[in-house]
Amino acid sequence: MGMGNMNKMMKQVQKMQTEMAKIQGELEERNYEATAGGGVVKVVVNGKNEVLDIQIDPEVLDPDDVEMLQDLILAATNEALKKAQETMSTEMGKITGNMKIPGMPGGMF
Repeated sequence: MGMGNMNKMMKQVQKMQTEMAKIQGELEERNYEATAGGGVVKVVVNGKNEVLDIQIDPEVLDPDDVEMLQDLILAATNEALKKAQETMSTEMGKITGNMKIPGMPGGMF
């Protein structure tokens, strides 16, 4: 590989890294929402995998069935986190062409 090709490739890699960092920052600021139990539990997370909000319909509160509420919260939280991760992978894959880049969403080994 000649020096010209190597320099060109390095510039492309640097451009890709810059684009990836920008997109990752934007995606981390987005909110992702999921519901469970027909909407009686709603969870909102951000792209940093932080839970921002949990809303529970008072009608689902049953002191005799706390386990059901716990299951609904877990289901909604896991779904919201999954949406955030899938969005990150999809958007990063657009930039990397789905290349395998260690440590980057959408391009993990």
